[in-house]
Amino acid sequence: MTEPILVKKRGRPAKIPHHHPDTREALIRGGTAILTEQGFTASGIDGILKRVGVPKGSFYYYFASKEAFVREIIDYYGRYFVRKLDKFLLDETRLPLARIQAFVDDAARGMAKYEFKRGCLVGNLGQEIGVLPDSYRQQLSAILADWQQRLAHCLQLARGAGQLGPQADCDALAEYFWIGWEGAVMRARLANSERPLACFAQGFLAGLPR
Repeated sequence: MTEPILVKKRGRPAKIPHHHPDTREALIRGGTAILTEQGFTASGIDGILKRVGVPKGSFYYYFASKEAFVREIIDYYGRYFVRKLDKFLLDETRLPLARIQAFVDDAARGMAKYEFKRGCLVGNLGQEIGVLPDSYRQQLSAILADWQQRLAHCLQLARGAGQLGPQADCDALAEYFWIGWEGAVMRARLANSERPLACFAQGFLAGLPR
């Protein structure tokens, strides 16, 4: 079946048709943007629909509830962030530790692009875990474990390349990184500056066992 063609008209942007194939993706993208800024509690469905420009009927056609919607957003964000991590941590044109620094530099540019209004979705929701549905805890923990495993692999490569000492516990170091990283992102938003990210990365890399 051929997808409908959206014709641009003058004036206000046209709303996405009720069951257009792009509607679900637009809702998830819009919801992700708002949740990275406001978190779960402060984010309302009406605000997301207004930003995306779709009627409420479209939302409930694709998602049974706000809880189900945010589960989809968490999955979407996890996949997005993995692609970003792999772009840097698997970059064979750089030495392993330089890949970590490149990831940090890119994250700093990304936060500056949005004037430090957006944080890490996983970190934002983690701070609200006491009021979130129980299903989110396992979902968020699994994403963090995946990020940790990917960074541990990069650190193992660094150890194999002689950038780290043979005694380096790469799994423990990766866990330490993500615990500190989420705090650095929160501090960067508070300070409206990339300096906390740079400060944390400098301290982490300088403290690695050689």
